[in-house]
Amino acid sequence: MATFITRLSQAGTGIRLAVKDLIDISGVPTTAGSQAVAVAAAPADRDAPCMAGARAAGVTIVGKTNLHELAFGASGVNEYFGTPVNPLDHDRVPGGSSSGSAVAVAAREADIAYGSDTGGSIRIPSAFCGITGLKTTHGRISLEGVWPLAPSLDTVGPMARDVAGVAAGMALLEPGFTVDAEPAARIGRIRPAGIDVDPVIDAAVDAALAQSGIKVAETELGGWLAAREACGVILDAEAAASNSMLLGDETRRALVGADVRARLADGAARTRAELAAARSFRPTWRDAMMAALSSVDLVALPVVPFFPPLLAEAAGRHYTTFTNPVNMAGFPALALPVPSAAHLPAGLQLIGPPGSEALLLATGAVIESAAGWHPGS
Repeated sequence: MATFITRLSQAGTGIRLAVKDLIDISGVPTTAGSQAVAVAAAPADRDAPCMAGARAAGVTIVGKTNLHELAFGASGVNEYFGTPVNPLDHDRVPGGSSSGSAVAVAAREADIAYGSDTGGSIRIPSAFCGITGLKTTHGRISLEGVWPLAPSLDTVGPMARDVAGVAAGMALLEPGFTVDAEPAARIGRIRPAGIDVDPVIDAAVDAALAQSGIKVAETELGGWLAAREACGVILDAEAAASNSMLLGDETRRALVGADVRARLADGAARTRAELAAARSFRPTWRDAMMAALSSVDLVALPVVPFFPPLLAEAAGRHYTTFTNPVNMAGFPALALPVPSAAHLPAGLQLIGPPGSEALLLATGAVIESAAGWHPGS
């Protein structure tokens, strides 16, 4: 199995936690899922601060999980460490970059997993593996001791089999956190223009919202594709800067997988003018997101517009079309599985304003109770 890069213990009593191998754990090397990093990685001398709550609670840390190399990809395919096996369909990608975290939870090797989300890396594997994942508000959870990809977009968040597990994970990441909000009274259903969506997924999202009993209103949010493109520019440029030590060392650069190496080179080639233009769009996009939320409590759409592709067809897919605009705004979002007419669940995504994690989880619990997907359903 390629799920874990490092196993730290056998499952014990209490909560079993898996940790994405971007996050420092004292005494264990952090590899970022990359041979180029692993060859020079020394054991971390201390935990990342986001681990403090789990340590204080005495949870069992079962291991550090695999990921798409350097967290720079959304298929979850890892040529060096191996690709974690999607428990729902072994022939399909697990999603990334938090592939191992999603698989560990879906395969019941962990109760909660920590992942990171820069452009969809918690939500996409959650959708593909049939679990629940929370992308937190940018800046809410400390990124100290977390291998950076694009710092202005990076977030850390919890993944679990259901909303209650994600809430428990959030309380570990932020001790004192509680779901102290009422569920949303009104959800805006957004349908970004210019994007082809599998009609089975769209129908599944609509059905789950209808079954929840929450009022749903069609809501306009223009500029989605522009936000996606601007986010891509920022992400690629910052990823190249974060990993410049690999690009600048010929030996280590050669150890980076071909797909990630090409993306890093593309990011390094971004001009200052391109990056400035993308960053200047950010306030405009945040304002547009807030305007869409002015008449509703949350907005909803699929996590990914297609079901997980076959492993042989993993390359060249636009996995982050429905996710990275959320990172561009810095807002939180919840991904949860809902039944579909296919043999796999669809991923429903709820997006809220900054700091609305409790509202997202309270609302997610209502949808999960009314229409949630469970293995075998």
